[in-house]
Amino acid sequence: MDRRQAIKWVMTATAAASVAEIGTFSFASAAETAAKGYGSDPKLNESYNPGDLWPLTFTREQRGTVAILCDLIIPADGRSPSASQLMVPDFIDEWISAPYPRQQEDRKIIVEGLAWLENESRKRFKKEFANSSDQQRRAICDEICDLDKAKRSFKTGATFFAKFRDLAASGFYTTPEGWKDLQYLGNVPLTQFDGPPASVLAYLKLAE
Repeated sequence: MDRRQAIKWVMTATAAASVAEIGTFSFASAAETAAKGYGSDPKLNESYNPGDLWPLTFTREQRGTVAILCDLIIPADGRSPSASQLMVPDFIDEWISAPYPRQQEDRKIIVEGLAWLENESRKRFKKEFANSSDQQRRAICDEICDLDKAKRSFKTGATFFAKFRDLAASGFYTTPEGWKDLQYLGNVPLTQFDGPPASVLAYLKLAE
């Protein structure tokens, strides 16, 4: 299943299932959701690109921050590319832009959380998150990566990070590369099947 196919399945599940500190800078703004959605019967025999069905949310600055954060959570390694290389930022943008209640709740958390992240970076380091060093970015993320242990003053950031991490992992592990990283062996035809082992048949009293 390729990226487009994965997005289609996510959209199908969406249809079936169907407060933060914000600075005054432009980073906190996001496109309003204007579409009505596709209802409960999407056309699965068609291919969709991000933005085909509804306006996307992220600004250019937000997309840059999202890509950086995705790769902090799921970096490239010897078994798979990074999350941003597998278009996970596109997946998250598509998800939170969908005009359904669950996705709109996630949209609020993500958009306001990105604004919180920018505020925190500017407050600590006098620069945007995207322009901070890797060490500085990780210093912020270390404060919010555990929702239960985060300081009260960081609860907004921790709530955002928990949701963002879930979405990043969902996007990453619906790709063929993500399946390989998990060493998932499903959907592979068996070349030979000789039936259940004799021990199992004996346990079930089905052995001859």
